[in-house]
Amino acid sequence: MRRLPPNQKNYVVRRERDTHALFRLALLLGCGLVLAGGFVYAAGQHFAAVQYGYKSEELRREQAQLLEEQRRLKLERERASTPEHLEEAAREIGMKPLQPAQIDPARNFEKTQTHSTAAFISPSASLGR
Repeated sequence: MRRLPPNQKNYVVRRERDTHALFRLALLLGCGLVLAGGFVYAAGQHFAAVQYGYKSEELRREQAQLLEEQRRLKLERERASTPEHLEEAAREIGMKPLQPAQIDPARNFEKTQTHSTAAFISPSASLGR
């Protein structure tokens, strides 16, 4: 490769800077950065949406599981409150069935009479007239 010697006339000639080229380069760089930033933002939104989709599906699955457990517990509660189960549970804790000797017919008659006469008291009698 052949170089120019330093004693040539055009050795010190320098090229002028093209300010329009620098402006175009800066504009192109700015547009590229804005475009790349937009792609990064869109990718972030997409991944967030996918993550929310997985979360919502997991919550739906958990809700279905909890509803099934609630249904199972309600059914178990209903079974436990049947007379057969209540009688068995009462025997387990030492309770015994009611014997006819434990019933006082006179006492029950008095309770029935006080409740039935209270229903037939007139409003003026209760006001003290």
